[in-house]
Amino acid sequence: MRLSRYFIPTLREIPAEAEVISHKYMLRAGMIKKIASGIYDYLPVGLRVIRKVENIVRQCMNDAGAIEMLMPAVQPAELWQESGRWSIYGKELLRMKDRHDRDFCMGPTHEEVTTDIVRDFLTSYKQLPVNFYQIQNKFRDEVRPRFGLMRGREFIMKDAYSFDVDDAGASKSYEKMREAYCRIFDLCGLEYTMVDADSGAIGGSYSHEFMVLADTGEDAVMSTDKGGYAANLEKAVCADNWLPSEEPERESERVETPKAHTVEEVAEFLSQPIEKIVKTMIVNADGKFYAFMVRGDHELNLAKAKNALGADTAELAAPADIVEVTGGAVGFSGPCGLDIPVFADFAVKAMRNMTVGGNEKDVHVINTNADRDFNVTGYGDYRNAVEGDICPEDGGKYKLTRGIEVGHIFKLGTKYSEAMNCVYLDKEGKRHPMLMGCYGIGITRVVAAAIEQNHDEKGIIWPVQLAPYKVVVVPVNTNDEAVMNMAENIYKELESLNVEVMLDDRDERAGVKFTDAELVGYPIRVTIGKKALAEGNVEINIRKTGETVTAKKADCISRVLKLIKELS
Repeated sequence: MRLSRYFIPTLREIPAEAEVISHKYMLRAGMIKKIASGIYDYLPVGLRVIRKVENIVRQCMNDAGAIEMLMPAVQPAELWQESGRWSIYGKELLRMKDRHDRDFCMGPTHEEVTTDIVRDFLTSYKQLPVNFYQIQNKFRDEVRPRFGLMRGREFIMKDAYSFDVDDAGASKSYEKMREAYCRIFDLCGLEYTMVDADSGAIGGSYSHEFMVLADTGEDAVMSTDKGGYAANLEKAVCADNWLPSEEPERESERVETPKAHTVEEVAEFLSQPIEKIVKTMIVNADGKFYAFMVRGDHELNLAKAKNALGADTAELAAPADIVEVTGGAVGFSGPCGLDIPVFADFAVKAMRNMTVGGNEKDVHVINTNADRDFNVTGYGDYRNAVEGDICPEDGGKYKLTRGIEVGHIFKLGTKYSEAMNCVYLDKEGKRHPMLMGCYGIGITRVVAAAIEQNHDEKGIIWPVQLAPYKVVVVPVNTNDEAVMNMAENIYKELESLNVEVMLDDRDERAGVKFTDAELVGYPIRVTIGKKALAEGNVEINIRKTGETVTAKKADCISRVLKLIKELS
């Protein structure tokens, strides 16, 4: 491709909207253009990288025995009502009506549609197992789209769905996908880890996320110093290993705490350590209210609370609901006198003489103790793990790293097949619900994650496998006939060898061409200058290392081919 006839609208300045590295460089390198919040045009060079990721994914999915199809982006509400998700999926589901006033949605995922296909066409155990996948645009109406393609509203995703006759088969399908995902991310040249994860709105018995490790990642990954366990923050388990306090119980007392709303303010006002204060959070789970108690220096984990309650949804209660449930002001909730179930974290179980909210504005209660001053329905792991916590899985200490979720695999069980009557007949002709799995990869997010992991102050450093073009040929002076002839010869020979090569034949200064080449991130740059050419040489620059080597004209092609192989 000749750059003079191509379209890469590079920018010199960092756009004001860009927050993270990948967003900045994708805009500056002319890969994407924003048209609305969380919605982007994929410009030619950006689309080439996206297609590279898609092809790697498609190759590995096909090798794993999955079958590609394409399902509609717009889905009828009836299917979602069958599964029960129409009423519980949050505002991220973009709902709409057609001209006949029928309800539809823009698909954020396709469990229902795939299940509908399978139940209509696959009815015998002889037709199973099967795994269908697609690569398609999805839409999730994120409340706060940010970070470019990292968390957009419209994005490209590979989603797959497996159907098996029993749990052993479902586990085998799950393992096949785990292996395929590892191969995909290896081929993409990414450093990643697999972690335990919460299944969220998708549901199912268990799931794992694939995280690309990057300091700028928006996801928190908790792993142990022993290396035997890793999970995202929602899932990381906390041990019940707190030693009971040996303090003698004191008489509880209501005290005024004017203008002390936060835990830090209350601790300062009462001259108490923050660890002596307990937060009582009112949670709305499937329309019912519960109180969860966590220590002042800990944070409530809503995913753990939801799972403990067996609820479909869980969120912090609205201010008006908090007032109604507690009879007091927002910010001063406490367990004493509540008529709703109260659950307490393991760390709270070990406490004595704790300070809690008084369910009254500017009032707290000091020296409260469970059983005497309030009843606890149950104790459990309801908080976020923090660095230094002991992991109950391998006994190691947690350490926090940052990651970008690029893939998620779920073992769904019969959640959808039972609800939607997706059954098969066994050898005896008996009907059984199929066991399902689902497996997603954020194609566009992989592109952003690759940039987060591979860049410097000059621009993108693409892994060769993902680079839009592997080589850029740069004639320093396009008005010099000898320089241009050599550039043309190298370009055409590489092209004839099926090397993805760009010829920067623009009438621009050499500095502009070099800057653009580093920004876009071509792995190899071949530079033809008048002086070097007079000596019978060309210069070959390796983007990843910054190394520049001099090669004889006759050796240029072989050196480039060797470098491509070494970098792959």
